[in-house]
Amino acid sequence: MLIDLHAHSTESDGTDTPSELVATAVAAGLDAIAITDHDTTAGWAEAERAVRELGRPGTFRLVPGAELSCSSPDGNGGRVTVHLLAYLFNPASPALVREQSRLRAERRERLHQMARRMADDGFPIDPDAIMAGLPPDSPGGRPHLARALVAAGTVASVDEAFAKYLSSGGSYYLPRTDTPVHRAITMIAEAGGATVLAHPFAYKRGPVVNAEVIAELADHGLAGVEIDHPDHDEPTRAKLRELAAELDLIPTGSSDYHGTNKTIRIGQETTDPDSLERIIARCTGSKVIS
Repeated sequence: MLIDLHAHSTESDGTDTPSELVATAVAAGLDAIAITDHDTTAGWAEAERAVRELGRPGTFRLVPGAELSCSSPDGNGGRVTVHLLAYLFNPASPALVREQSRLRAERRERLHQMARRMADDGFPIDPDAIMAGLPPDSPGGRPHLARALVAAGTVASVDEAFAKYLSSGGSYYLPRTDTPVHRAITMIAEAGGATVLAHPFAYKRGPVVNAEVIAELADHGLAGVEIDHPDHDEPTRAKLRELAAELDLIPTGSSDYHGTNKTIRIGQETTDPDSLERIIARCTGSKVIS
């Protein structure tokens, strides 16, 4: 079985609509896909309809989820951003609804401010048009601004936009307020879901947590760790497998697919079926769709 537990749609920063994401996964020969848009569950219903319309009962599964941006101790006296993949939680959980609403509002305001600063400096983009093009429940983010810069001919690719203008050290970057990671783990658990730490040792993305922090998060209720990821080399994967076994964390693998925003293909990394079953066994908030 081919299972990819980390993919994004147009409801956050992917380029496939939720239904297109399902179709892409099916065309790639996957048996299961998780929709994990940033800080929103807005794509769940459309993705579910797409699965129901396949007309092949039991042959494809959709795992409803989300990717949560969180603030965490780094284990060395500082703090870093980490991402939690949350699966099969109740999207109507009041605490979660409040937090995701706050995050989406802040993300959208941040995007508008960054776009406005660039427009004021002469970049040929329209901040209001960028915001108007977002789905209503999308958090909005730097990839949307990057695509506007590509469309304007300012840069040739999303990667170039980030490298030149939108990275955390860039002059147009604005900080954001993320959910404390311990709070996020608790919220998802109380909503009947399970959390997996996404790409924890993706050093090329910036500062990361150390193994001691992952052990502490496991004690707090973290269910798993994403090991097979495009941003992890083989020595890093081996280190994480050893750590997951030591801490009894569920090992997963995922592409982190974003459509044409990245060069990663869907299903490039996959999860063992036993790991998916272990995640499902922990969850009561929502069900796998097949």
